[in-house]
Amino acid sequence: MSKIFDKLNESQSSAVRKTEGPVLILAGAGSGKTTTIISRLAYLIEEVGIPASNTLTLTFTNKAAKEMRERSLAMIENLTYPPLLCTFHKFGLLFLKFNIHLLKRQNNFVVIDTDDKKRIIKKINSELPTPLIASEISRYKNSLMTPDEAYKQAELYNYQHIAKVYEEYEKYLNENNLVDFDDLIALTFKLLDENSDLAKATSQKYQYIMIDEYQDTNELQLRLIQKLCTSHNNICVVGDDDQSIYGWRGAHIRNIMEFDLDFKGCEVFKLEENYRSKKPILKVANALIEHNRSRLGKKLLPTRGNGEDVAVLNSNDENEESRKIAQKINKLLASGVSANDIAILYRVNVLSRSIEEGLNRAGISYKLVGGLRFYDRAEIKDLISYIRVITNFHDDFSFKRIVNKPKRGLGKASVDKIELAALSNEVSIYDFVKQSSLVELEVLVRKKNAKTLKDFIENLEGVSKAVNESTYEFIDILEETFHLKDIYKGMQDEADRVLNMDEFYGLFRDFIKKSPASGLDEFLNELTLQSEQDQVEGESIYMMSIHASKGLEFEHIFIIGLEEGFLPLVGDGSDLEEERRLGYVSFTRARETLTLSHAGSRFYKGRRSDLQKSRFFNEAGLCAGSLIVEKNTAFKKGDLVRHKIFGTGRVTGVSKSGREFKLSINFAGNKKDILASFIERL
Repeated sequence: MSKIFDKLNESQSSAVRKTEGPVLILAGAGSGKTTTIISRLAYLIEEVGIPASNTLTLTFTNKAAKEMRERSLAMIENLTYPPLLCTFHKFGLLFLKFNIHLLKRQNNFVVIDTDDKKRIIKKINSELPTPLIASEISRYKNSLMTPDEAYKQAELYNYQHIAKVYEEYEKYLNENNLVDFDDLIALTFKLLDENSDLAKATSQKYQYIMIDEYQDTNELQLRLIQKLCTSHNNICVVGDDDQSIYGWRGAHIRNIMEFDLDFKGCEVFKLEENYRSKKPILKVANALIEHNRSRLGKKLLPTRGNGEDVAVLNSNDENEESRKIAQKINKLLASGVSANDIAILYRVNVLSRSIEEGLNRAGISYKLVGGLRFYDRAEIKDLISYIRVITNFHDDFSFKRIVNKPKRGLGKASVDKIELAALSNEVSIYDFVKQSSLVELEVLVRKKNAKTLKDFIENLEGVSKAVNESTYEFIDILEETFHLKDIYKGMQDEADRVLNMDEFYGLFRDFIKKSPASGLDEFLNELTLQSEQDQVEGESIYMMSIHASKGLEFEHIFIIGLEEGFLPLVGDGSDLEEERRLGYVSFTRARETLTLSHAGSRFYKGRRSDLQKSRFFNEAGLCAGSLIVEKNTAFKKGDLVRHKIFGTGRVTGVSKSGREFKLSINFAGNKKDILASFIERL
C-alpha cells in the first residue's frame, strides 16, 4: 500500500481512499489529477480487491488514455486482465461490437470520420452549407432526436431541408453498415436505455466507474454515465470547472457544477497544490480566474517556488510581434532548451500565419498541431478507402473513391451510370458489377470499361482472400495487386506522398505485430479514434490553439493575440466566463516561463485594424488601468433554457441590452426577447 500513497499529498490520499458512493475530485491545473486517478484505480484493485474487469475508467483523448494505462499498469502487480481504461468513443465502439446486433445491425461496421461524413452529406445535398448540416446532424444525435422528430421541430425552411438530409444520411449509414462518431455514444445510450436488462448487466459488470475531465462531458455523456450507474452509485469524477472550455461543442459546465444534484450524497475533494508552474505564473492565473462568478472555487498553491515574472510583449503589429517571439525562442534554444519544450498558443487559428512566417524567416522549425492531419492526406485517405472496401465490399462511398485510382479509364460519367443502375436494382455497386454479365455492363459503359470493372472486382476478392491467410502481409499484396504508388507518378510532390504511404504501411505492420489477432476493421476503427493531440511528438516548436493545448504542458509558453476581440472574443453571444477559462488554461500550460503578447494592430479579414489591449492583462494584475466591468452571459445560440412562465425554449440569438444581455428565445413557436438574468439554462 505504501507504494500507492508514497507520492500523494493529504487531499489526494483522502480521495483515493474514498471508494464507495459518488465522489467529485475537483482538480486544479497541474495538481496531480492523473496521479490521483491511477492511484485510486490501483488502490481499488491492489488493496480493496476489486477485480480489474469490474472497473471502468473513461477519458477524452487517446494520449491521456495511453498515459493513464501505462502508469496504472506499472503500479499494479500480478494482474491477469488489465482494467478497461479508454476514451468515451472507444468504450462505445467496444460496446457496439458486442451489442449492435440488438439494433439489427452487423457488428463488422466501420466508423467514418468527419471528412467522410461531410462527403456523404455533400452528395445528398450540395446546396446548403455542408458544415452547417454536419453540425446540426451532430446536435440531433446528441439530443437523441430521430429524423422524424427533427423534421417536426424544424420551423425554418432550411432546417426542414436539413432534417430531410439527416433522414437520408441515416439511411445511407445503415445501408452501408457505417457509424459516425456521434453514433458511438448515441447508439450505446440507446441500447442501454431501451434494454433495461442490458443496462443492469453492464452496470453490474462495471461496479466502479471513474471519469476523467468531467467538465468536458455533454448532456448525452451524462445520461450514458447515469445508465452505467443503474445498479450502483460508485461513480468518481475528476475535473476542473475552471478548465471547462468546450461549451461551443456541447460540453456542459453544469455537469460538474451540479454533480451533487445528479448523484446524491457525493463527497468533494479539492486538489489545489500545483506541481507544474512556478509561483508568478500561478499568481496571474489565480487572479484572472477569480473574476469568474460561476465556479466552485479553489486556488492553485505553488510547490515549485519562485521563478521569472510573467513577461508582457508589446508590439506595434503582428510582424514586429513575430520577430520578437522568434528572437526570444532563438535565445532559449541557444541556452540549451529543447525545441519541443516551447509552445506558441493562440485563441484564433488565423493568428498562426504571421508567427509561422516569422519562425520561417528566423530558420526555426515548428509543427502546427491541428493542421492537416496525417490521416487526412489524400494518399492516406485512398489507402484507407481500399482497406474499407476489402473489409466491406458494399461500401459504395469508398468504392467510388478508389475505382479509378490508379487511373483505369473510368470517368465520372461511367461510374455514375453504374451507381444509378445499382440503386435501381437495390444492390451495392460491387454486387451489381459482380452479378452483371459483360454484355449487360457494356450497355451502360464502353466494352473496355466493362472488362476493367470486372477485373477490379476480381482483384479485390483476391486481396480479400489473402487477408484471411495473413493479415501482416496484406499491405504487400495490396501494393503488388493495385500498384497504388503509381497514382502519384510524375506529380511534383510524388516523393513526399510515397514517403507518407510507406509510413502508413509501417504503421499497419506495427499495429498487426502488437495485435496479431486483430482484423482490418479493428485497424480502421483505431485510425478513426485518433485525436489532434496525438500529433504532439518529436523535436520542434509547437504551435496550436489554446483548445488543442488542453491537457499538455511545456517549459516555456508564448501566448499571442491578447487583444479585445481575439482573447477574449467579444460579441456574437460569446461567453466571457468561458473566455476567461481559456486564458486560465493557456497560462497554466507553462512550467518555467510565460510570455503574453499583444499587438497594436493586425491584418485580419482583409484589412488592418487597430486593437485594444486585452482586459485580461488588467484582471491578471499585470497592468494598471480601468477594469472593464460588464455583465456577461453564459448563454449562446442553440442552448436549451427554461423560463418560470413560458417554460422550455431554445435560444435563437444573444445581444447586448445596456449592461445586461438579451436572449431571443423560441418557446415552441412562441418567440420572446427576455433578459438573461430571468433565464435558467438546462
